[in-house]
Amino acid sequence: MEKVLFIETGTGIDVHGQDVNTAASRAVGNAIHSNSMPGVASMLPDENINKMEVLVKLAVPIDEEEVDKGKIAELIPQGNVTVEVEKGGMATSHGIYLKKHRDVSHLMYIVNAAVEIGY
Repeated sequence: MEKVLFIETGTGIDVHGQDVNTAASRAVGNAIHSNSMPGVASMLPDENINKMEVLVKLAVPIDEEEVDKGKIAELIPQGNVTVEVEKGGMATSHGIYLKKHRDVSHLMYIVNAAVEIGY
């Protein structure tokens, strides 16, 4: 990305189930759910919305290789999306193991997201 115009950040948690994709999806949703950028096209080359680049960076505490980058990219409604995953976030005890809620361990996964928009 040549120029970054906006960066939004978010956090997502999967308390039960230990699904890194659930936490990652929630982090991306948290980063973008209250944004509207109606003038972004005017900031892009040729004022062409199809030239918008979106970089989603995820900091994942565990199971980084299990992140479904394609499904994460689908959460972004516009632009050419790239998803990067790195070690980070947090895995910590959720305090109560509930098998009926798909728990496979006592951990909850916390993922951080940074969504960069530019060209």
